[in-house]
Amino acid sequence: MKAKSHFDFDAGIIGGGSGGYAAARSAVNAGLKTAVIEGGKEVGGLCILKGCMPTKALLYAAEVKFLASRASVWGIRTGKIGYDFRKVMARKSEQVKEFADYRRQQLNSGKFEFIRSHATFLDRYAVQLANGQTIRAKNWIIATGSRVGESPLPQLDQVGFLNSDGALSLQKLPKSLIVLGGGAIACEFAQFFARFDVKVTLIQRSERILKEFDDDVGTEIEKVFREEGIKVYTGTKLLNATRQGKVKSVQFDQDGKKITVSGEEILFAMGRRANTESLGLDKCGVKTTDGRIISDEHMRTSAPNIFAAGDCTGPHDIVHLAVMQGEVAAGNLLRIKRKMDYRLFISIVFTDPQAAYAGLSEKECKKQGIRYLSAIYPFYDHGKSILMAAKDGFVKLLADPKTGEILGGACVGPVGGELLHEIVVAMAKRMTVHELAAVPHYHPTLAEIWTYPAEELAEQIKI
Repeated sequence: MKAKSHFDFDAGIIGGGSGGYAAARSAVNAGLKTAVIEGGKEVGGLCILKGCMPTKALLYAAEVKFLASRASVWGIRTGKIGYDFRKVMARKSEQVKEFADYRRQQLNSGKFEFIRSHATFLDRYAVQLANGQTIRAKNWIIATGSRVGESPLPQLDQVGFLNSDGALSLQKLPKSLIVLGGGAIACEFAQFFARFDVKVTLIQRSERILKEFDDDVGTEIEKVFREEGIKVYTGTKLLNATRQGKVKSVQFDQDGKKITVSGEEILFAMGRRANTESLGLDKCGVKTTDGRIISDEHMRTSAPNIFAAGDCTGPHDIVHLAVMQGEVAAGNLLRIKRKMDYRLFISIVFTDPQAAYAGLSEKECKKQGIRYLSAIYPFYDHGKSILMAAKDGFVKLLADPKTGEILGGACVGPVGGELLHEIVVAMAKRMTVHELAAVPHYHPTLAEIWTYPAEELAEQIKI
């Protein structure tokens, strides 16, 4: 469709979460007249309201309780460790409110027009608001995020269940809980509830939990979960869900055997879906696959003046990538040829121990036919982690067998997400394992554990 001469804005952004705000900030800083349209009941985006911040607040509370309960390991007497779950949740809510209030201030700063309404495309350049008003923009960036996915079992709707949003609003703990799923959300919630004395059973369809990671990562977290009393079933197929009084049950198949588990509550944590259905994308020529907007490395969609950022497009539902995508999209509005580079992809799961990897995994190397060498070093043989009684897990490095360049790294261990960033920095500068091994590391620190696999690989790779 040929553009008309008049536009209300240079850039229109649908969605005021992390990706949308990053795009708006970049567009305004570049001198573009910008509008942000947000139709959600709350303002702040998934990360602040229902994702990163509330879940990590709860996980840290669970970790503090867990460490206090183990204080005798270090010769410290604490007596019986109690807790007030309502206060745990209240502190989480207070912190979320602080973050959300700040985001609202940013959106209402006056740097751009902030419009509270749903928007539906009429064509490539125009959207209609809920009040019937039409807004035209020369370019659009869609950053509408995601929502909890649909249940694979129709029976669950009749039985009733919690999703990740509902779990964040609980004021009373269930005595027992069945967690459906084995990804980051499922694993984090499973351990959180277990550490607050809930009897937890986790059911995963794949052969391993955390299936995006290498198998050794999932195996290590499964081991820890079982040690903490969490029952873990993998390689399953869900068959049915039933309810009798206050007891909810899930039936599944595992290796040809039908198994039934019961609990007071069920938590459905099997992924999220893009928020795109109500946008009228068919009117503006934006193509999707399974609800996600198809975009290229420049974040441009199939409509040349429309871009996308964040969970609504993927390929990963991770907030720092949403921010980067929003910035890249805004840059390309100005014909500054920016593109996304996923070479430094980072994934972190905030279980205890944390599970994290950056760059390529062994699984991805094999899938792409990339040659590599790997080396692993365990935390049970590392000085600082021994002192901390945090001996579960390991670090792993992947390197090019010819040049020694670091291709990826994984860390399952204490503050693994923090430790991983040493490898991200090394990869950003395309360091070799030889160079990493030569970097001084203070002793005793957790970070010095990286020198061991680096030294092992450096000895194997002669340059």
